[in-house]
Amino acid sequence: MHGQPRNPQGEPRPLRLGTRRSALAMAQSGMIARAVSKVTGRPVELVEITTYGDTSREALAQIGGTGVFVSALRDALLEGRIDLAVHSLKDLPTAAPDGLRLAAVPEREDPRDALVARDGLGLEHLVEKLAGRPARIGTGSPRRMAQLNAWAAARGTELETVAIRGNVDTRIGYVAQGELDAVLLAAAGLNRLGRAEEITEHLDPELMLPAPGQGALAVECVDPELAALLAALDHRPTRAAVVAERALLATLEAGCSAPVAALATWEGTELRLEGVVGTVDGATLLKMTATGPIVLDEDAEQQAAALGRALAARLLAEGAADLMGERAR
Repeated sequence: MHGQPRNPQGEPRPLRLGTRRSALAMAQSGMIARAVSKVTGRPVELVEITTYGDTSREALAQIGGTGVFVSALRDALLEGRIDLAVHSLKDLPTAAPDGLRLAAVPEREDPRDALVARDGLGLEHLVEKLAGRPARIGTGSPRRMAQLNAWAAARGTELETVAIRGNVDTRIGYVAQGELDAVLLAAAGLNRLGRAEEITEHLDPELMLPAPGQGALAVECVDPELAALLAALDHRPTRAAVVAERALLATLEAGCSAPVAALATWEGTELRLEGVVGTVDGATLLKMTATGPIVLDEDAEQQAAALGRALAARLLAEGAADLMGERAR
């Protein structure tokens, strides 16, 4: 960067921040843009980029998983059309193209899943109220389906999981219009959109462990000097936690078509990582936990990744690969 690039009027050239066009992506990117402007002293403009995942109506598992929301933004970075990009970290493939830097992982929002149900009901009350028929609950996530079906089976309850796609408005609209009894969404997204009041229940991670990286954002760039400035936005405890979760995911060689969940939480100076692998029908759910001390220094990521790999190895030893079927590569 070598000082601040300036336009012909002598003003600092705006940094171009690439973002998806959805309301949630724009809200997240706007939040990061304000923070970036503070730490760099430069204005930031949002550059809207349409990804294949935004235009396709097919199920994510059929079109290549979460990476379909990321590749167009990464291409724009590598081609120099934008200076930085913001992603929902759970959408980020575990392997990054050469040349890209994960410059910052800001402090995580609420990682839990949230239920938005008819009549303001929580999950238990929803199922009880609809005792005459199975509750119809929408989600596009095999991970959520697996854990929801396992919960229902454990309590002898029938419910129907319905595969859905679409933005937050579309998904909640299914409930408002009576097509579904409830939908499952990430609490972080609803919080960032200012729609937390529509949540009828935050699901305990004991019932519904989130996706690796859920609730966290990733800021990517190419320029090393810009990356050094953006490091001011990094939250080390969050980065270590998501590194552990993503190392588990990478070691399992699983994508979004496999029901895999992971959440790392801090207990003092120790990181507690829980992982879940199951079958979509919920018939089998394999849960394991690993804990290890992590020092938040330059070796923190290596320590966290080792914890994730170790837990994944234990899950694989207990048959996780068979549960996932053919592992996404």
